[in-house]
Amino acid sequence: MAFEKVDFFIEKETRAFRIVMDMLDCPMREAQRYIDKQRLFCEDKIVTNKSALLTGKMSLVVFKPNSKGLKPIFQSEKLAFFDKPSGMLVHPKNRNSAYTLTDEVKHHFGLGANIAHRIDKETSGLVLAAKDRKTEIDLKDMFQKKLIKKSYLAIVKGKIENSLFIDEPIALNRDYRSVKIKVKIDRSGKKAQTIINPKRYFSDLNATLVEAIPLTGRQHQIRVHLFHVKHPIIGDPIYGRSFEEAEAYLDGKLSPNKRVEITGSNRLLLHAYSIELEYINRFRIISEKTFSNLRVYDTFIESVFKN
Repeated sequence: MAFEKVDFFIEKETRAFRIVMDMLDCPMREAQRYIDKQRLFCEDKIVTNKSALLTGKMSLVVFKPNSKGLKPIFQSEKLAFFDKPSGMLVHPKNRNSAYTLTDEVKHHFGLGANIAHRIDKETSGLVLAAKDRKTEIDLKDMFQKKLIKKSYLAIVKGKIENSLFIDEPIALNRDYRSVKIKVKIDRSGKKAQTIINPKRYFSDLNATLVEAIPLTGRQHQIRVHLFHVKHPIIGDPIYGRSFEEAEAYLDGKLSPNKRVEITGSNRLLLHAYSIELEYINRFRIISEKTFSNLRVYDTFIESVFKN
């Protein structure tokens, strides 16, 4: 379990947010978020009033990191870079979430450490973490201002001969009943731009290894942009799939063999390859790993990344 309830006793009346601040050694805003998430209890009842004066038996649901040995591939005084495997969540979805990358970040650097951005569960590769709250805020601001550059590698269907500049706005899909996608190309959406550079074409597989450079940071941006230009990422169970196929995947009813049959791989072939930024020092970190846990493309992937 990623979360655990800790019991303690407060003798002198204390504001709810102050109790959380003292327990977690965190700023007021973060303490208030904890209370909003219903993680503070007084006499076994959920506390909702952040300024309530409390005393007596208290309980606080706190994150307890559970390490499985994943270590950062590089770290500085303020930053750490992890090479996330495909299939691993970045953040716990709820109190019942098991092992995530957040476990490792907080195990290595304490509860004040956090991940500065997100990548999808099935996307493998680099994730940037901050060792303290101030650094986290700074990094998120840098991402917002596009001061951090990221590049990805993907294997897509079909042949791409020339570089592409995809400039198509992306909007949330609000009608999940008709199509099982989270976002879509839409004129009313937010600006989204991606550069696609072909690296190698494999005629026997009719597949192209590409570098994808997102100039904006929309959800599923690379996936939906490549699908839009008729080169979906191999292994994508959502974009380019029928309603029934996507629904089966989301409901956990799509077998590994069936997924390989309809998508070409048992995982999404998208890999966060590099991160470049300047924070105290200049960093350009390149992933140590390539695609892993594949069934169909093991030999193919190895041949690509050895060249």
